[in-house]
Amino acid sequence: MSEEIQFDRSFDAKPGVAEEIAPGVRRILCDNPSPFTFRGTNTYIVGKGSVAVIDPGPADPRHIEAILSALGNETVAQILVSHTHRDHSPAAAAISRATGAKTFAEGPHRPARELHLGETPPLDSGGDDDFMPDHKLADGEVIEGKDYALETVFTPGHAANHVAFALRGTDILFSADHVMGWATSIVAPPDGSMSDYMTSLHKLEKRSEQTYLPGHGGMVRNAKKLVEQYIEHREARETAILRKLSRGESDIPGIVQAIYIGLDPRLAKAAAMTTYAHLETLVERDMVATDGALSLEGRYRLTA
Repeated sequence: MSEEIQFDRSFDAKPGVAEEIAPGVRRILCDNPSPFTFRGTNTYIVGKGSVAVIDPGPADPRHIEAILSALGNETVAQILVSHTHRDHSPAAAAISRATGAKTFAEGPHRPARELHLGETPPLDSGGDDDFMPDHKLADGEVIEGKDYALETVFTPGHAANHVAFALRGTDILFSADHVMGWATSIVAPPDGSMSDYMTSLHKLEKRSEQTYLPGHGGMVRNAKKLVEQYIEHREARETAILRKLSRGESDIPGIVQAIYIGLDPRLAKAAAMTTYAHLETLVERDMVATDGALSLEGRYRLTA
């Protein structure tokens, strides 16, 4: 049996206030709490004097002003975007205009796969289709500043263009929405891919960083253990889905009701999307079949 994840929801940062949480690293919390963003989106400022801004956040004038106020007379050398969801990237344009800094990301928003006929992007958060980075990052590329170096770590899964950033010379990884301490990440096809997500988890499992600074919630210590628990959790979810299919469940609402006991109703759609993501990868592996195109409304069955 997998070890239950002990989530930490004690995060109590004050929105709009720049707080130094590690040497050379400041965090500013955006005041955009929700069931999906927890207390809000974390923006990070790395370095002093000449800095990098990681995940500027949503197009919220108050948050943009808080970032610019925290910067004061400092120079922004780079604006780094972990992925193009609307709670992470839209403010990049305003910060770039105000500072003259270039934007860096894996690429523009895109789904993890081609959309089926009539399929639409999932959930209400959606993608930031307006964002186009000035510089497209490569996996392993190092972004250097006056007193920092950030290694790009491709981590697709939550989003097709999701990346993390490792702060060289420390054990810190800016994990964005791939690994967080307050809840597991949502994987919602076609925007995300469970197959990619698991591959990225195993990639992080092999790295040395033990401190994660996520896109939402507080600092994660002993991060490698949490990554292992994430992997075990997803494998257990997959096993539970297969078990329910073997016992006659065939649609996503029935599976969700059976395996997500005590689910917050506000997260029902997210649970359905993550279940859909598991089914998608099970179909890819020929363990599960469905008639026609994969869909939330489809009926699923074991192949053997």
